[in-house]
Amino acid sequence: MKVRVILLSVVLLTSILPARAGQQLTIKVSPSVSFAPANLVVRAVVELDSHNRAVEIVAESDDFYRSSEIQLDGDKAPRTNTFEFRSLPPGAYEVKATLIGEGGSTRATVRQQVTVMSAGGGQ
Repeated sequence: MKVRVILLSVVLLTSILPARAGQQLTIKVSPSVSFAPANLVVRAVVELDSHNRAVEIVAESDDFYRSSEIQLDGDKAPRTNTFEFRSLPPGAYEVKATLIGEGGSTRATVRQQVTVMSAGGGQ
């Protein structure tokens, strides 16, 4: 029973603490490798700050571009924002998250590479 309580406490603490202390913005993109047409889920974790105004997520390859933006209410905004990009065609993608501050200034940018492979097979 004590082991369960300790394990539950550790899980709760790690979900409350920042993903990477000292960073204003982190992302987790899943899956990192998939078959087309792919659905990507991007979780952006934003440190609470009164200067935060928006977070923009871009999925871009040589032949494809899609973006989405969520407005933030400074330090009252949720820490985790989830974005979903559906039906992405094959390609090597750069998923970029940008934290936008007052006046449209860039506060932080992070990137992650994702591969969407052709499903293959006949025509």
